[in-house]
Amino acid sequence: MTTYDFAPESARITATPAAATRVFNRVIGFFHAWQNRRTFYRLGEMSDAELADIGLTRADLSVAIDLPFGSDPTVKLRSIASERIASIEELARRVA
Repeated sequence: MTTYDFAPESARITATPAAATRVFNRVIGFFHAWQNRRTFYRLGEMSDAELADIGLTRADLSVAIDLPFGSDPTVKLRSIASERIASIEELARRVA
């Protein structure tokens, strides 16, 4: 046999781990999103004062819950809180 005969088999062998890795990463990502969504629902049990301490409001929770199931609502909440902090700091700079 020549090397040419082994080429298709070696290509198939190297492609399988890459496909398995992609599937594994997808499953892990979905699992993390599911865990974060469960944690997100616990935020709804907090009082308004507790939410304000971490820089969120009830309206922020409503915005984040409208995301599709596979996406992570905590990422959206993080961006909302970061934008709010940046705008507050900008206002403080203008006043000072």
